[in-house]
Amino acid sequence: MESPTPRISPPYIRLGRACSLASALIFTLQSEGYAAPLVGTELAGRPLVVDGDTIEIAGQRIRLEGIDAPESAQTCQTEGGATTACGRVATRALAQITDNQIVACQSVGTDKYGRMLGICFLDGEDINCYMVESGNAWAFVKYSQRYVVQEAKARAAKIGIWQGAAQPAWEFRHAGWQVAEAGAPEGCAIKGNISKNGRIYHMPWQVWYANVKIDPDRGERWFCSEAEAIGAGWRPASKN
Repeated sequence: MESPTPRISPPYIRLGRACSLASALIFTLQSEGYAAPLVGTELAGRPLVVDGDTIEIAGQRIRLEGIDAPESAQTCQTEGGATTACGRVATRALAQITDNQIVACQSVGTDKYGRMLGICFLDGEDINCYMVESGNAWAFVKYSQRYVVQEAKARAAKIGIWQGAAQPAWEFRHAGWQVAEAGAPEGCAIKGNISKNGRIYHMPWQVWYANVKIDPDRGERWFCSEAEAIGAGWRPASKN
């Protein structure tokens, strides 16, 4: 049974529980092989929250480095077996702590889709760290070991995604891709839709994916990769 009101882990009050501070960040980046100073310049502003691990500042999409939050369409379980919309919970948690706040992000590079990979701060404290420590994201150990201690704390406390059974976001995406790929032309499962909002592509694990119909006569099409979609002039759909 799905819980009608998904529980949000208590937000920080001004991020009161200290995560990694900026001075500690520089040491960590150096120890992990990043150049110092940070490879990108600081980008600051009031963010638009896309999902639990992605924001936009001044039109620049920023993927929070070192973490992976549940996808917006994803559900998890509580200790009692109830289903919660953990993807929406994570998005709301990030939106709550950043609401009308100035967030500063330091770039550690870009991903293959051209998004900035950022470590973002509110009042000098690490937001990426908060999302893991509050049980709203996994440490993305495939790419970074930076937040494994915070993940262990959240897991031990059984908060957020650690309350019960939860499929890691990367496994959820992989499973969604496999299902969609089986029924897509030539296995290219990304839907390139054209609407009043422009040319938008939808990934198989996103909320509205099943409702999107592709009409080639209107110029709509399927893509095999996000890089292909972006290169053709499509932009990602909102994940909310």
